[in-house]
Amino acid sequence: MNALHQYLLDSYRAEQRGDRMPPVPGTHDIETLRALREARRFDAVVAGRPARGRLRAALGRWLHPRAC
Repeated sequence: MNALHQYLLDSYRAEQRGDRMPPVPGTHDIETLRALREARRFDAVVAGRPARGRLRAALGRWLHPRAC
């Protein structure tokens, strides 16, 4: 069963019971991704790592290794 089938089933049940309709699938995706990003940034700061630019710094170290 995919998300659309589950939504249709939940909508039918809500209609039968007189409950509120469930949110359409994908309604809160952007908010969820933003919250996940903020949580990862917070975890990085707590661990003592930079919160931004980690990917660019890692690629820079990989593409331009320093000669020892």
